[in-house]
Amino acid sequence: MEQTIGGYRTRLSVLLAALACGIFLCYHAARFWLADHRIHSNNLEVIESGAALEPGDAEAWDILGRHRQLDFANADPVQALANYQHAIHDDPLSANYWMNLASAYEANGDLKGAQESFEHARAVYPLSAEVAWNYGNFLLRQDQDAAGYAEIHDAIQSDPSFLTLAISRVWRSGRDVNILIGQVLPATPDAYFQAINFFASIRQTDAALIVWRDLVALGKPLTLQRAFPLFDSLIQADRSNDATRVWIEGLTAAGLPHDLPLRHSLIWNGDFAHDFENGGLGWRWNAPVGAAIDFDTAPPPAGVRSLRLDFGGGSNLEITAPMQFVAVEPKREYHFHAYMQTEGITTESGMRFSIIDPNHNGAVNQLTDNLTGSHKWTALDLDVATGSDTHFLLVNLYRTGSRMFENKLSGTVWLADVTLVRADAQTESSPQ
Repeated sequence: MEQTIGGYRTRLSVLLAALACGIFLCYHAARFWLADHRIHSNNLEVIESGAALEPGDAEAWDILGRHRQLDFANADPVQALANYQHAIHDDPLSANYWMNLASAYEANGDLKGAQESFEHARAVYPLSAEVAWNYGNFLLRQDQDAAGYAEIHDAIQSDPSFLTLAISRVWRSGRDVNILIGQVLPATPDAYFQAINFFASIRQTDAALIVWRDLVALGKPLTLQRAFPLFDSLIQADRSNDATRVWIEGLTAAGLPHDLPLRHSLIWNGDFAHDFENGGLGWRWNAPVGAAIDFDTAPPPAGVRSLRLDFGGGSNLEITAPMQFVAVEPKREYHFHAYMQTEGITTESGMRFSIIDPNHNGAVNQLTDNLTGSHKWTALDLDVATGSDTHFLLVNLYRTGSRMFENKLSGTVWLADVTLVRADAQTESSPQ
């Protein structure tokens, strides 16, 4: 077939146009890649050259502004402000760019410009927790406390991950726990527990107790274990009356048995009728390797259940549990009583109870008789006098490491009916 000149020229034109388009696209792709590569450099001059390649790229100007603002050695807040303004001009719908512009205004002393920029960020992204958080902190720095607390409250509502930081920030800004509860925290058990744990960690027990009061007032079911840091704080602070009150309130809110121990005893669950809470004012067990725990029936008059500990003979165990912190009064006489049975307890270092004042060395330090080998149910009794500063006693099963060559601990011990009673208290058929 004969080819016309016109058809050849048309195809050549199409080919040249496609080639030109390809060259154009390749050029701009290479330019874009080079600009992006330079923009994400750590060198200011390289970033500037990247921004120059893409003058309409808002991200480039924002990065350039952050580099100038955060370069502690050669910070240039004025030029950083100009870079952020350029970024906003190219992309006015970015909340992050508005927040960066606000920080630059604040760094340059223009607080009105900073607040207006935060307001723009709020308008662009009204549901942003990050915007609310940063704006709230800015308002607190300007002593606009009520507005700042409202913004921080909104930030927590949108993103609960801000909660822990918000508690710390708000407390340190005004040290007013009622403001924290009334204006910042969501009225939820989780928020209140996080506040309680924060105050317990910095030993602000009065503030923690105020939050606890409002938590209980919510009337919602609680998980007792979440209050254990509060109990540890109260024990360390010798707040025995508060610890007892919070313990009963916590058991009640958690739906756990909360009747007072029988026969005026101060030891909770001394008859082992319930499993261990493992914290607070209940029994604690640290599960050492080589020891197994279970419950058996207890013979009269030792109660309903006994605690059984089995030792496998694999190590020379030091035993300090089960243990319980017991709220007591200073300068009081108490009587401790427990039943113990042993079977095949090895070495000269056997089983006994230890009673000490955990917060005042030497104020109280007593031991019951040391039981080794095999013994039928044996009553262990001690008269205990508390010191002038004693508000808690630590009662625990106790064994020191053996110094014998054959020192591995094996055998079984049973415990039952553990009580601590004020000497002048009226008891109901106290076991003898």
